[in-house]
Amino acid sequence: MRAVGLILAGGNSYRMRELSNKRAIAAMPIAGSFRSIDFALSSMSNSHIQKVAIFTQYNSRSLNEHLSSSKWWDFGRKQGGLFVFPPMQTADNGYWYRGTADAIHQNLDFLKDCHEPYVVIASGDGIYKLDFGKVLEYHIAKKADVTVICKDLTPEEDLTRFGILKMNEDSRIEQFDEKPMAAASHTVSCGIYVIRRRQLIELIERSVEEGRFDFVRDVLIRYKDVKRMYGYKIDTYWSNIASVESYFKTNMDFLKPEVRDYFFRQYPDVHSKVDDLPPAKYNPGAQVKNSLVSSGSIINGYVENSLIFKKVFVGENCVIKNCIILNDVYLGDNVHLENCIVESHDTIRANTYHTGGDGIKIVDESSERYVI
Repeated sequence: MRAVGLILAGGNSYRMRELSNKRAIAAMPIAGSFRSIDFALSSMSNSHIQKVAIFTQYNSRSLNEHLSSSKWWDFGRKQGGLFVFPPMQTADNGYWYRGTADAIHQNLDFLKDCHEPYVVIASGDGIYKLDFGKVLEYHIAKKADVTVICKDLTPEEDLTRFGILKMNEDSRIEQFDEKPMAAASHTVSCGIYVIRRRQLIELIERSVEEGRFDFVRDVLIRYKDVKRMYGYKIDTYWSNIASVESYFKTNMDFLKPEVRDYFFRQYPDVHSKVDDLPPAKYNPGAQVKNSLVSSGSIINGYVENSLIFKKVFVGENCVIKNCIILNDVYLGDNVHLENCIVESHDTIRANTYHTGGDGIKIVDESSERYVI
């Protein structure tokens, strides 16, 4: 494909609360066996984008470990490859990434050395499958300067978390507001863009020279009346996980048969780093209803409407309802959890009770292993 991929994976969100204390949002576990960034990487790989750069910064250790080998997404090629760019000090620059535009600017040499005429820019916190080849065909047919992938959301969604678009009958963007207090429409930006490589370099250089460092506010919105910007509307599944509520809801969506079928049984596949773990084990007395249980887990208690991630031990007489149990968690006997997210590498002592009530409770007790 005639495009190079850029994934912006360096950000943090206060809306994630304690969940972002250990990892970047792009490294958040999804659907039992995946990470958030896997969906952007898989879409690019499946679209035959051969060269992808990932910009990391905040709490990037877990993300870097996940990206340690490019073979999982089939980027281990002689032509192209997977590149990870954390911020670094040079003789000319000692800044961390001051924004998404600055992250691209500090790595402009990568773009200047590329030969692909187009760039696909995506965030690392979106859950979706997308054929970028079709988006690029649309971009070329419209003679667009920038194409923004967008989606209509229901009025019940918290639209203030997103960029809001208004388009004319030809899908040209007439209004673009970033996280407004009052949304003028229900069409939101998915944080995925297509732009010509040389034009991106020009806009980024000009923006940073003026002290503007955010790609959306200082490039897209600023130039929306000058450049030809079009929206490419999708009607398939898309979700952004940059808040605790949306993260919980997105994972719970994978308990729906139609969502699992779309991501796991329909071509193209979603790829991820594979751990060599035994299949989940259900001991006598275990009961599991409408739940996803990942490899390496051992279940002794009752699990309902929950996602159990890798290497989780559920003790005897445990009751787990409407919960997300992240990787490598030990639940002692007689633990009762409802409407909770249990942080990874955690130990929940026996006879413990946690409930989120009408909300979502994040459980993060001591990470030490207790002898039960």
